[in-house]
Amino acid sequence: MTALRITLQVLLALTSLFLVLLILMHKGRGGGLSDMFGGGMSSGAASSGVAERNLNRFTIGVAVVWSVVIVLLGVIERFFPQG
Repeated sequence: MTALRITLQVLLALTSLFLVLLILMHKGRGGGLSDMFGGGMSSGAASSGVAERNLNRFTIGVAVVWSVVIVLLGVIERFFPQG
């Protein structure tokens, strides 16, 4: 069970970092922190191209994997505690 726990922890760390990067790649919709850092200067924020839709799908997929890994780690910790 230790190898599975370590594998899930590494996967959690990688998906966490990747999820942060994916979220930062999204276009700002205005009105939030993106305006403070210059994201509000772009025009046409209402239109969403193919790349933005694919980025959304990929972000959702990584978020689902991230959530499943967290649940699996919780289940392992609950039913197979260390020590």
